[in-house]
Amino acid sequence: MLFDFFSGAARARICALLAVLPFTIAAAVAQTHEYKLGNGLRVIVKEDHRAPTVVSTVWYKAGSIDEFNGTTGVAHVLEHMMFKGTETVPSGEYSKLIAAAGGRENAFTSRDMTGYHVQVHKSQLPLAFRLEADRMVNLVLSADEFAKEIRVVMEERRLRTDDQAQSLVYEQLMATALDSHPYRTPIIGWMSDLENMRVEDAREWYRRWYAPNNAIVVVVGDVDPKEVFALADRYFGPIKPKVLPERKPQDEPAQRGIRRVTVKAPAELPYLIMSYRAPVLRDPEQDWEPYALEMLAGVLDGNDAARLNSSLVRGEKIANAVNAGYDSTQRGPGMFLVSGIPGATKTVEELEQALRRELAKVLTDGVSDGELKRVKAQVVAAQVFQRDSMFYQARQIGSLEITGYSHKAIDLMIRKLQEVTAAQVQEVARKYLVDDSLTVAVLDPQPLAGRKPAAAPEGGRHAK
Repeated sequence: MLFDFFSGAARARICALLAVLPFTIAAAVAQTHEYKLGNGLRVIVKEDHRAPTVVSTVWYKAGSIDEFNGTTGVAHVLEHMMFKGTETVPSGEYSKLIAAAGGRENAFTSRDMTGYHVQVHKSQLPLAFRLEADRMVNLVLSADEFAKEIRVVMEERRLRTDDQAQSLVYEQLMATALDSHPYRTPIIGWMSDLENMRVEDAREWYRRWYAPNNAIVVVVGDVDPKEVFALADRYFGPIKPKVLPERKPQDEPAQRGIRRVTVKAPAELPYLIMSYRAPVLRDPEQDWEPYALEMLAGVLDGNDAARLNSSLVRGEKIANAVNAGYDSTQRGPGMFLVSGIPGATKTVEELEQALRRELAKVLTDGVSDGELKRVKAQVVAAQVFQRDSMFYQARQIGSLEITGYSHKAIDLMIRKLQEVTAAQVQEVARKYLVDDSLTVAVLDPQPLAGRKPAAAPEGGRHAK
């Protein structure tokens, strides 16, 4: 959840938005249309007629959560390979065709999904559909292209993880906090798995998960839903569905005590992350704890005046920076994260104790109604303002649907956030911010002497 800080006149605008939000969201949902092809592909269209453009996205329910040991990172590698050509569209031509049509394209891989998105003039939607349908079923995975692209991915890992001390700390945090769940492995994969990956691994991933009955197409823009559905039938309809592998439960064993890990890496400053096991949203109507945890994260770090910044950065100057975060919508286990960089004369031990004191205040004293009201206003404002972006609308619909929620629950979820009470925030803090579910990861900075800045990998812009 994105929180922004507003003050003065902007805050007054936010309060006004609070009153009209239910109507705003209801109107947005009313403009959303759904269609399911005979092969199982779902198509969701949201009309937005403010500009003659369209955002077309394809979402596959296949992320690093679905990988096996020995081939970690294959979901992300396949994402790269999706731009390497089909039987009729040579390698690199996908991007050239979209650019020639005046559009933009990119892709991403996450723990839960892989997504591909295009933004073009509305007249070019048939081109986007034709290209996406083609590579859904006709991808050519050549050994030569794979050999080149796997080197790009390995260099991307070096640039974004191995040469980034804080990224290494987060990677080790997840590997320590979780015993068995696939969330413990990095999305980009372990380097040893990348070094030993073969084109057959990518082919198997493609055969396993890339199918119309494992995908959702989301289109937002200046379109007629009936015309979009007809295009979907034309381009995606002929693709045959597949028998998908059975997904078994992947429950993480209960944590039974505090865990700690220290990472030594070249860096200028130490760094600390504290993660607490926390639930995620499973039933948007009945659940309430995830909404309260969202509010707790906002109280701690929702803006410059929030508790952690106010007390530890500007007040006691124990930290140069602090953060708190929580994601309630995902397929796997949840984590409530608190992190920070200690001040120039402070240690990570002192920062950890200071963070613990701030969390303890919530447990013992709770939060004020004023704090909670401010955070609710920020949540609502972020939701309303971000809907100016067609891409954000498509991303919100697609990510919710592919992780098992309905985009029709968006208004319900915002209402449930607004209904959170101060007592509920204190209750979830008492229940989940406890040592038995805590993992602490610390960066022990090593000398930077002799290190050269890492070069950006070529061809890696499709990865996130």
